[in-house]
Amino acid sequence: MTAAPNDLLLAEPAEAWRYAFTAAWKIFTAPFSGDAGSAVLDRERTIADLELTLSGAAWELWRDFTTAAPRASAGIIDFWHQTVGGKAVLILDGLSLREVPWFIAGAAQHGFTVLHAEPRATELPSDTTAFAKALGFATRSKLENNGSPSPHLPGARTDSHNLPWASAATSLQSAPAVVLWHHCLDDILHSLSGAGDTLKALTQKAREHFTSDAFWTFLGHLAKGRTLLITSDHGYAATGHFGDVGDKAQADWLRNTFKSQRFTAGAGDADPFLPPLALQLDTASGPHRFALGRRRWKNAAGYPTLAHGGLSLLEVAVPFIILRKT
Repeated sequence: MTAAPNDLLLAEPAEAWRYAFTAAWKIFTAPFSGDAGSAVLDRERTIADLELTLSGAAWELWRDFTTAAPRASAGIIDFWHQTVGGKAVLILDGLSLREVPWFIAGAAQHGFTVLHAEPRATELPSDTTAFAKALGFATRSKLENNGSPSPHLPGARTDSHNLPWASAATSLQSAPAVVLWHHCLDDILHSLSGAGDTLKALTQKAREHFTSDAFWTFLGHLAKGRTLLITSDHGYAATGHFGDVGDKAQADWLRNTFKSQRFTAGAGDADPFLPPLALQLDTASGPHRFALGRRRWKNAAGYPTLAHGGLSLLEVAVPFIILRKT
């Protein structure tokens, strides 16, 4: 692993987050050599030690996350202003580092050149609306049918939908500058967040989407005459594979604070535990409290097995991939 505990504990925040993101990228973007579902589960186990360090001895690094980790939203805006000629941004809602191997392999198989690929940070909270606001839109829905221009993305033709890939390809406008926010993978993620091995089920669904001819034909249409950036608004936590909080006082505090969510808006009572179970951070959307690390607690309404919005690496790190059709 690239990031050892001492790298995180002794480095300045920007360097520490670079270590952490590089380590996660190396683990999750290696090519799949067998069953993808089993490989993703193995990678979840591999990242657990690094996640434990970030929620334990190095927990204070999260206070610098929004300023120290390069953000995907800022990268989109830079790409938009620096790219000469046609350009397209595809935001795949809920795409995480886990799915990157299909994009790297698929690019080579379908005549694309990967110009750049790296992990980038989400907004906090790591959810859809926070990301939309960072791009200059009040909500994701404002992109529908070019509904509301963004001051950060001048000249963009925008849309947002969950059309099948074949329909999405035929619906593309001929505009030279396009921003499309597609609801895959997030809609699938939330539909599978009940009981069972939902991470493996989601991996299978993701494989079906991102290795399909229809998807790569869609990307080909999007990249025709345009440099294409693919990224996401947030990743997700495989909370079904998190450990239950065993201490009753800690579990009660988390349940009372978050119910079955990973974050909550507004300020509240300070976390009485050390290392903390949660952090209160100021964000562009105001103060929020966030569940910290790979923790799960029992709740009367059930606890989802796939979720996002909290502070764990796979929730806050997203792919940032620039392609060109060759």
